[in-house]
Amino acid sequence: MIDNISDFAADVYNAVKAVPKGKVATYAQIALISGHRGAARAVGNALHVNPFFGTVPCHRVVSAQGRLAPDFAFGGIDEQKRMLEKEGVEVKDGRVDLFVYQWRGDGA
Repeated sequence: MIDNISDFAADVYNAVKAVPKGKVATYAQIALISGHRGAARAVGNALHVNPFFGTVPCHRVVSAQGRLAPDFAFGGIDEQKRMLEKEGVEVKDGRVDLFVYQWRGDGA
């Protein structure tokens, strides 16, 4: 149970900032890194209302299957694809190859 949504969002955004350029993380991975194991859906909700556009690279977060997120606040799938490809991440049919691009840092 998440008691304070502001604290949760801060944890999520800090975890997302740790994802390096050219890599992606899944919602579940961000939940784990942020200390909120099992809160993948809540992570997705927090990312969709990202108030820190430009400082938190939320485009680096994808679904468990590597699918891009359709309704990010920063412009949707087309913008997410553009931003990922700008970082050298190949997007094919709206998906990222997690085997190639998923960040594996910090034991996550």
